[in-house]
Amino acid sequence: MRRQARPSSELALPSKDQARGDWSTVKTLLPYLWAYKWRVMLALSFLVGAKLANVGVPLILKELVDRLTITPTHPLASLVLPVGILIAYGALRLSMTVFTELREFVFAKVTQRAVRTIALKVFRHLHALSLRFHLNRQTGGMTRDIERGTRGISSLVSFALFSIFPTLLEIALVLTYLFVQYDKWFALITIVALVTYIVFTIAVTEWRTNFRRTMNELDSKASTKAIDSLLNYETVKYFGNEEYEAQRYDQGLQSYEKAAIKSQTTLSMLNAGQSFIIAVAVTLILWRAAQGVLDQTMSLGDLVLVNAFMIQLYIPLNFLGVLYREIKQSLADMERLFSLMDQNKEIADKDDAMVLQIEHAQAPEVRFEHVNFSYEENRQILFDVDFTIAAGTTTAVVGHSGSGKSTLSRLLFRFYDVQAGAVTIAGQNILDVTQQSLRQAIGIVPQDTVLFNDTIAYNIAYGKPGATEEEVIAVAKAAYIHDFIASLPEGYHTMVGERGLKLSGGEKQRVAIARTLLKNPSLLIFDEATSALDSQSEQMIQAQLKQIARNRTSLVIAHRLSTIVDAEQILVMDKGRIIERGRHHELVAAGGAYAQMWERQQHNNVIEANAS
Repeated sequence: MRRQARPSSELALPSKDQARGDWSTVKTLLPYLWAYKWRVMLALSFLVGAKLANVGVPLILKELVDRLTITPTHPLASLVLPVGILIAYGALRLSMTVFTELREFVFAKVTQRAVRTIALKVFRHLHALSLRFHLNRQTGGMTRDIERGTRGISSLVSFALFSIFPTLLEIALVLTYLFVQYDKWFALITIVALVTYIVFTIAVTEWRTNFRRTMNELDSKASTKAIDSLLNYETVKYFGNEEYEAQRYDQGLQSYEKAAIKSQTTLSMLNAGQSFIIAVAVTLILWRAAQGVLDQTMSLGDLVLVNAFMIQLYIPLNFLGVLYREIKQSLADMERLFSLMDQNKEIADKDDAMVLQIEHAQAPEVRFEHVNFSYEENRQILFDVDFTIAAGTTTAVVGHSGSGKSTLSRLLFRFYDVQAGAVTIAGQNILDVTQQSLRQAIGIVPQDTVLFNDTIAYNIAYGKPGATEEEVIAVAKAAYIHDFIASLPEGYHTMVGERGLKLSGGEKQRVAIARTLLKNPSLLIFDEATSALDSQSEQMIQAQLKQIARNRTSLVIAHRLSTIVDAEQILVMDKGRIIERGRHHELVAAGGAYAQMWERQQHNNVIEANAS
């Protein structure tokens, strides 16, 4: 059955027109929080306790004021009753703090574990995505999306659970008390003000959220340009384009600046509207309370109580607008993070995938059976490629650039799946085995070696995490790089720099050979493995490669034909097809494409020798 390659456009991150939606984002987050449901419930109970204590404070204050305005009939009443109320007042104040800190103590693990779990899941998912996705990605923008998204999780939980919910609970308690104990106008004014305030805040904030999304996108684009430029530092210097790169970066900053100014301007408008609504409501409520005192339908304690309620209510309510905006911003940030998790893996293990079985100490047979492959639907790369690498032998592939040589190694690693035909190792279709076991069995020395920004020892030991120092040194000697490392001031602890740029091309390639030796795979792939070496080093490494490939199955992708004359099989590729195959002497004698390539390289070698 023919399998179609997925177009790269399908792997792009959703645009703002394809946004997940706030509720979808929240529903994605909830399971990570509910994993600690008992902690959540306990934290909520502490939250309710803190709010009950907060509402009780004005009630105690009312009693205190009323008692102080009553002439006592007992000479000790003025001392005992206020002291008791003062003690209760202090106890409620203290309990508010205690409940709040207990809530933070209980819930801290929930939030941080959720952030950790999600960040780790996104990281693992990114590694599980196909090579196609990573070739199309913009690293700078993606890392900013992850950073903002994980930060947005903490913000959302903190604001929604510990600010919005408590404020709404307090509003409900206050409205109930006002409705039961006082004139209905107090509750009515409060309700109208609350509804007006909330509707105004939500409407304006929804409008402003578009500016936030725009700012995020522009910020990611500017960051992408900056990181891409810095990663290609040498290229920028080669062409003297520092000012050009600065201008490109500034263009992104200018767009971000305009969006940020719009965001701040609308924020000022929102704050002014909120303050007007609150000012009107508080003025009306205090006017009704003052009128009640004059009419002697309310005591001074009642006036103090209503005033305290309004202060306690409208201070967090004023902050509620800020919280809602922060929540919307956090949701916008999390939207991009969860969108990364939504990306289709494209290359995934089957549910019943088996571990690749290769008998210990035996080299596997590799077969490409009538393979057709294309990266894009309208651009086929391989056409009916069919060959076998016998167990324990070396097959070399040669051809002009773009002939499809490197695609073979990518298919072996299953970075992509074939559209027709099959690739088998030891008689097992690689589509039927786990990717982990497949890649564990294969070692590669690539043409373009990229190293981690860590020590030389770390980069060599990457072939076998947990390897001992003796093992690292042994493979470094086998790759003829130990003496160079030992000559460095910090030896194996020398940092290699970003992408290994502190090392020469040949040194990086020998590190790659060493870590592949340490991995000790059953199947070896050499993709122009000695292309960055000088002639003397190349001869030494070639001899060593022949030694390590002796008991392994090897695929050599070569440009220099002199490096593969001893291969048991040589495949000549052109435009995605195998046009010749055989041993070196057979292909030279045939006088075809390989013979022409051999003659041309021999002629160039003579010219270079005479020139030197």
